[in-house]
Amino acid sequence: MVNPLLELQNISTGYGTIPVLHGVDLSIYEGDIYALLGPNGGGKSTMLKVCSRQIEPWSGSLKVAGRSMEGVTPEDLAKAGVCTIPEGKGIFPNLSVDENLIMMTHSGQELSEIESVVFERFPQLSNKRKQLAGTLSGGEQQMLSMARALSTNPKVLLLDELSMGLAPIIVKDLYTIVAQLAEEGIGVLVVEQFARTVLGVATRAGILINGKIISEGSPDELEDQLSDAYLGTKGNI
Repeated sequence: MVNPLLELQNISTGYGTIPVLHGVDLSIYEGDIYALLGPNGGGKSTMLKVCSRQIEPWSGSLKVAGRSMEGVTPEDLAKAGVCTIPEGKGIFPNLSVDENLIMMTHSGQELSEIESVVFERFPQLSNKRKQLAGTLSGGEQQMLSMARALSTNPKVLLLDELSMGLAPIIVKDLYTIVAQLAEEGIGVLVVEQFARTVLGVATRAGILINGKIISEGSPDELEDQLSDAYLGTKGNI
């Protein structure tokens, strides 16, 4: 049987003495887009921090392609193929688009290779090369952040609230790109509070409440549960 690209087994953790996650299991396979859904405070961000080795599990294990990540630094995890696009966009706002791309060469790739990939996938950035990244539109900043992540040739992409603060049409375009990445074999874990922004492209989904995944399945299977399970009103999803 093929190993998951990313696997959490019986993960429990928290902050100080306060528990947040309680025995969570999660697997991301090649080509997956797994939508992790739930209200604020349910543990979604903590899950991403475990996946990116920003916090240590109290118990349980994190594996990448079948290999234990115990004791591995976030930098080594990135080299193993796990890349995070954080909420609020991971760019250098005071550098130009070109200078942000130059920073990507620290991953070992040639600048010409990075530029070719970035401008083919995000053509509108090619017209903004000299512009400060912090003055780009929100959607363009998110594209640049995704471009920086893709420069590392990730096996697994962790997306934190990709839709935050963006117009629906921009969000749709970004998730179209996410779907293309999954078709190329990348496994994607997406954390979203607002489910409908991601369920259209997700292959699987889980509802995380109070540190436990209470339900998991296809987007169609979970969609009917969302309002009753944790959102209260259909208007929020």
